[in-house]
Amino acid sequence: MNALKPPVQKNEYYDVAFEDMTHDGAGVAKINGYPIFVSNALPDEKAKIKIIKVNKGYAIGRLIELQKESDYRVDAPCPIYKQCGGCQLQHLTYEGQLLAKRKQVQGVMERIGKLQGVPVHPVLGMAEPWRYRNKAQVPIGEREGGLVAGFYQQRSHEIIDMKECMIQQETNDTVVQTVRAICEKYGVRAYDEKKHKGTLRHVMSRYGLVTNETMVVLITRTEELPNKKKIVEEIVAALPGVKSIVQNVNQKKTNVIFGDKTTVLWGEEYIYDYIGDIKFAISARSFYQVNPEQTKVLYDTALNYAELTGEETVMDAYCGIGTITLFLAQKAKKVYGVEIVPEAIDDARRNAELNEIDNAEFEVGEAEVVIPNWYKQGIKADVIVVDPPRKGCDEALLNTIIDMKPKKVVYVSCNPATLARDLRVLEDGGYKTVEIQPVDMFPHTAHCEAVAKLELKM
Repeated sequence: MNALKPPVQKNEYYDVAFEDMTHDGAGVAKINGYPIFVSNALPDEKAKIKIIKVNKGYAIGRLIELQKESDYRVDAPCPIYKQCGGCQLQHLTYEGQLLAKRKQVQGVMERIGKLQGVPVHPVLGMAEPWRYRNKAQVPIGEREGGLVAGFYQQRSHEIIDMKECMIQQETNDTVVQTVRAICEKYGVRAYDEKKHKGTLRHVMSRYGLVTNETMVVLITRTEELPNKKKIVEEIVAALPGVKSIVQNVNQKKTNVIFGDKTTVLWGEEYIYDYIGDIKFAISARSFYQVNPEQTKVLYDTALNYAELTGEETVMDAYCGIGTITLFLAQKAKKVYGVEIVPEAIDDARRNAELNEIDNAEFEVGEAEVVIPNWYKQGIKADVIVVDPPRKGCDEALLNTIIDMKPKKVVYVSCNPATLARDLRVLEDGGYKTVEIQPVDMFPHTAHCEAVAKLELKM
C-alpha cells in the first residue's frame, strides 16, 4: 500500500468484509490493510459500503447493503435507534455484546499493555439488560410551537423527539414527558443554544431503584422561571413518587449541562438509594452510578479482589461520594478516601455518617498529592484501590503506588485502553496482574468496565 495515498476514494462504493469492532461499536473492515470504520456493521459480516470520509490513516463508510449477516445480528427494538446517539449495539444480541466486550478488553491488554496470558474472565452481564438507568438528563427544544424532549441525533445538536428510552427506568421517561407537558402548558420557552435565548435547557430525573424516590431537576438559562409556583404544584400532583424538585441555573453559553447555582424549589435536597446494604444520599449534582444493580456486581468484584481480613489499611483514590470506600470499610480496619471535588467529599462524609461507618476518613485533593502526604505521615496502605476517570491514573499516582509497595492494587476502570496502559506501568514497577474481570455496566452501548487484581511481586 502506498502510505501517501489511501486505497479508497470518497463517494465510491466497495464490497468489504468486517473483521472487528472499534471501542465505540463501529465495524472494522480493511482494504489493503487500510482500516474503514462503519456504524451498524458487525464482525463476520460482508457488505457494500459507501466511503463518506477519507483520512490519512483510516476512512469512514456508510452501510449500503448487507451481503452476509452475523449470526448475532438482531433488529434493534428501539424505533429511533439509528438516529439517536445514546446506544451503539442494539443491533447485536446481548450474548454477542458480552463476547465483543470481552474481546475488546483482551485486545487492548495484549496490544497496549503487552500483557500476555493474563486471564480475562467472561463479562458479567445483566439478566435483564433493559430499563437499567436511574438518571436521565434530557435536552429540551422547540418544534412547531411546542416543546420536545429527547437525545441529540448522532454527530449533531438536533433533538430527536423521544417519548421513551429503552435503557431508562420507566419512571424517568414519565418524569421527563410530564415536566415537558407542564412547562409547555405554562408557556416556558426552550433554550436556543445558537441565539442564547429561552429558558428551559434540560430536564433531569433521578430515581432510587430501592427506595422509589424521585428527584426532578429543571436546568434553566435564567433564574426566572415563568409560573414557577404553578409548575411545581402540578409536578407534585402529577408525580406521586417525587420527593425533590430542584432548579439549576446555567447562564453560560456552553455544552456543559449544569451551572453553579442550585436551589430546592420543593421537598428535600436529597433522595436516597441503596447499593447492597449501603445507603446513599443523592443530590442534584452528586456523582452516583447510573446502574446500581451492576454497580454492586462491580464493587463486589473489587471487594473480592482486595481479599480483606479486617486488619488492613486501604486507600481509595478517586473516591467520589465514597461508594467503593464504604463497601471496603465494611471489611477493612481503616479506609482513606481522596477526591478532588469538594462537594463529592462532603457527600462521602455524609454517606459514612448515614451508614454509621466510623473507620472511613476522607480528604479533598489530588490523589497524586494527598496519598504521598499520607505516606510521609506514616500512613501506609496494605491495599490501594483506584477508580479513575476515562483518562486513567495520573503518572505521579502510579509512581507513588510503586514507591509505597502495597501488597495489592485493585484497579476499577471505565476505559480498558487506559487500564491496559496503566497496568503496563505497574507491571514494570514490580506488580503482577493476576486477573481481570469485565463488568457490563451499560448494556447496548460500547462501554465496558473492568476490575484488575494486581499483587506485588515478591
